[in-house]
Order: sequence, then structure tokens, then C-alpha cells
Amino acid sequence: MRPFLTALAMLAILAGPALALDKRAHEDDSIPTAQSPRLPPAQIRADQLDRLFARLAKAQSPEEAAPAEASIWRLWMTSDSATAELLLAQAVEASAAQQNAVALDILNKVIEVHPDFMEAWNRRATVYFLLGDFDKSIADIRHVLDLEPRHFGALSGLGMIKQQQGDLAAARAAFTDALAVNPTMEGVKRALESIEKEDRPI
Repeated sequence: MRPFLTALAMLAILAGPALALDKRAHEDDSIPTAQSPRLPPAQIRADQLDRLFARLAKAQSPEEAAPAEASIWRLWMTSDSATAELLLAQAVEASAAQQNAVALDILNKVIEVHPDFMEAWNRRATVYFLLGDFDKSIADIRHVLDLEPRHFGALSGLGMIKQQQGDLAAARAAFTDALAVNPTMEGVKRALESIEKEDRPI
């Protein structure tokens, strides 16, 4: 795969949506609007994610999976801190404008103050990838997966990096894990097929 196309694919898979999400995500009836005052916001989001992942696993097509997938991304980009959310959005915009040094500086600050904000780690992994620092990208991906083992974007990104590094066994494992969570990811399916062809004995 050409380096530029690889970077675009990695950005799309690892980072997910940039800023705007499908309107259907906000209309998804799996996310209740009434929130119990007895539960902290993080617990409410965790319960919502569990329901969404259950729906995602049963999806039969990308179109069927799209509303749940978009809602999952929206919840991942949500923090108990409005400031952290704003900074994350600024970092995403900077990276989209190829201002990766600016994005990295913002994300470093977010992670320092809010180390449990998983999506900040994921976005920093993307920036490190775009800067060509695969080791740091993988380290951040590992942290993302420690916080959320079902993060199909991070799993897919890990697979792409490992495939690019020639570690086909690790790439295959990461792609397989991603599809176990989100079975309709066509790009990941194609990547897995390419590995099987590449790893086939002559």
C-alpha cells in the first residue's frame, strides 16, 4: 500500500469520525435521554456502551451497524470535563489541517490532566502514526485497549501498523479481535484477506 493511502486508511480507522457524527447517532433510541441522578455520568456512558456493543455485534451489514457505531464514537468522545472535550475537538481539527505538532501538544496537555479520557489517547496514537512514530503510536493504542478492550478503531489501527511492520501474526490477531467486536468493518475484512494471501506459502 502506498504510504499516503496507508496514512489515510489509518487515520480513518484509528481515529474514527472527526467532529461531526451521523445525525442518526443523536436519534439512536438505544441511548436513553433520561439519566438517573444516582449514577455518575461515566457509569451511564458505560451502560449505554454495553447496549450499543450488543447491537453492533448482531449487525448484518455496515448500514445496519452505522447508527450503533456512530453512537459509540460519540460516547467515546464524551468526557466529564467540557474543557477536555473542547481541547480534543481542537486537536482533531489541527490534525485534519496537518498541524500535527499542534495537535500533539494539545493532546499531551489533555492526557496529563485527564489520563482516563480514553479517546485522547486514541487520537494521540493517530497523530504519532501520522508523524511516523509507530512505537509511540502502539504504546498509546495499548493504553486505549487497557481502558476499553472493545475499541475496534484502536484494534484496527494496531493491525495496520503491525501489517506495515511485517508482523503478520500480530496483525491478523488485531484484525480478528476488531471484527469480533464490530463484524461489519469491510476495510478490516479486506486487510485480513490480504494478510492471508500474503502469508500463504508459495
